[in-house]
Amino acid sequence: MVTLTKEAADKVKDLLDGQEDKGLRLFVKPGGCSGFSYGLAIDDKKSSDQVLLEFGVPVLVDEESASLIAGAEIDFVESLGSSGFTIHNPNAVSTCGCGSSFRTRDEAGQPGSCD
Repeated sequence: MVTLTKEAADKVKDLLDGQEDKGLRLFVKPGGCSGFSYGLAIDDKKSSDQVLLEFGVPVLVDEESASLIAGAEIDFVESLGSSGFTIHNPNAVSTCGCGSSFRTRDEAGQPGSCD
């Protein structure tokens, strides 16, 4: 299960304004310097997705990504120098400096560039 903080849900609601049939997709793809990279997108639901409702926001997770991000929390952080979504993943045993690449205890992924 993936959760959203209230701050993240509020930001996603702003992004979804007028797009009733869409949700926030959290996915994992091979790559990044630690092996896997996170992705976030506003997307349509697919029949094989897990759909979770957090603060009224649909969160979409594909089957392949689900085990790598089970228990993750998506937050939206605003600071003096920047703002954006962050993902706190309890399955990540190693991350890289960019904050968007990780590996798990059982899955190393395919390390590569953090581009």
